[in-house]
Amino acid sequence: MIETFGRLLNTYSRFTKMIEVTAIGGYSEVGKNMTAVKIDNEVIILDMGFNLPKLIDFEEEGGNRENLTTKGLIDLGAIPNDTFIESWKDKVKAIVIGHCHLDHLGAVPFLARHYNAPIIGTPYTIEVLRNELKNDNISLKNELRVVNPNSKVRISSKLEIELIHITHSTLQTALIAIHSPYGTILYANDFKLDNDPILGKKPDYARLKKLGNENVLCLITESLYAHQEGKTPSENVAKQMLKDVFFGTANESNAIFATTFASHIARLKSIYEFGNQLGRQVVFLGKSMHKYIKSAEHLNLVKFPDAEIYGFARQVKKKLKDIEKDGRSDYLVICTGGQGEPESVLNKIVTGRLDFELMPNDHVIFSNRTIPATINIANRNAIEAKLLKKRVSIFRDIHTSGHSYKQDLRDMITMIKPKHIIPAHGPQEMQGHLAELTTPMGYEVGKNFHFMKDGKKINLV
Repeated sequence: MIETFGRLLNTYSRFTKMIEVTAIGGYSEVGKNMTAVKIDNEVIILDMGFNLPKLIDFEEEGGNRENLTTKGLIDLGAIPNDTFIESWKDKVKAIVIGHCHLDHLGAVPFLARHYNAPIIGTPYTIEVLRNELKNDNISLKNELRVVNPNSKVRISSKLEIELIHITHSTLQTALIAIHSPYGTILYANDFKLDNDPILGKKPDYARLKKLGNENVLCLITESLYAHQEGKTPSENVAKQMLKDVFFGTANESNAIFATTFASHIARLKSIYEFGNQLGRQVVFLGKSMHKYIKSAEHLNLVKFPDAEIYGFARQVKKKLKDIEKDGRSDYLVICTGGQGEPESVLNKIVTGRLDFELMPNDHVIFSNRTIPATINIANRNAIEAKLLKKRVSIFRDIHTSGHSYKQDLRDMITMIKPKHIIPAHGPQEMQGHLAELTTPMGYEVGKNFHFMKDGKKINLV
């Protein structure tokens, strides 16, 4: 009798499909993105990100990050709490990272060791991760597996991962498709639909449209700018804005400092090219600048001929002294500090911790927006106030976003035709804007549109 029941149970399990999604991080806040998808008895983890503002808060209150354990980072809210999937631990078959931003891969050094699974990403994503691990002297047992954009890798007899090229504010960003016998889960966190990118190709629309006819069971998509009307402007728009600043203002006798996200290689390329056209020696300063640029150059994704790149503190200090001595107007300095981060090069200059004096009418270009977190806004306001006291010329928001506005989101959903939508990358207020957008498209909250928060699980079938 017992044996008969066991056979019936096994037969039932084989023919009963089950797909569960767990929101681990990035659903109650902006940052520390992490999602787990369980298909029958196999789990794929998507992203393991950092929440940098939490760490900055901790350090500004006198804490030392080097003293934090993995549990300490979780308790601080700096990395996802993966105990939400403790019971799934032995079922994880792969960890897939969509791109190289820290809010998507920054927690890998701390959490990946919990799982006996390879870490999969595009060449640039994996190269940045390797450098991150090397710089922090961290060794992982996990295999680092490189998968080229627009390629597939088989994970098991049932599951296949596809990395689909998409545009964003860094190189080789991918949408992650999990193909299963029951349909496809598409993870689109983060993206924009840029038809005129500075580096790389435009989105693979042909593949996306084809995928829309192949039974996409669920789309997990960012909702960061779902409230923003219109279409996200192309990166080429930011390049034209930069051109106006460099060539439409009097700067011949002034120092010029520019800052943007260190991972935004296309933006850095535009700034570098304009510096060359002005006849200035281009200098990159900052640890993260060095990391992202060297990773891109190593893979031959970009070249910055004749540029000087310095990451170590003593090198940065020496170069700034050389610039003061050789002639401020002969250089263009591209450095860290767009968020006003306390340990950035620009902040150290403004606060006097680095020996370089910004003078009236020197130019400081912020080619980024402030990430919407309280600490970032406060730090950026503080650095701008100090610059204004020095009567420096500030150029703000010389930038276009790497995230999707309403029309990009609408176009993605129209192409993909998902049966279900799960909004990610932000708390419910942001997710609500996506719900409003999709209601006229036939999606209904609680039926095929699902609000999530960190720790919540949902069954799709």
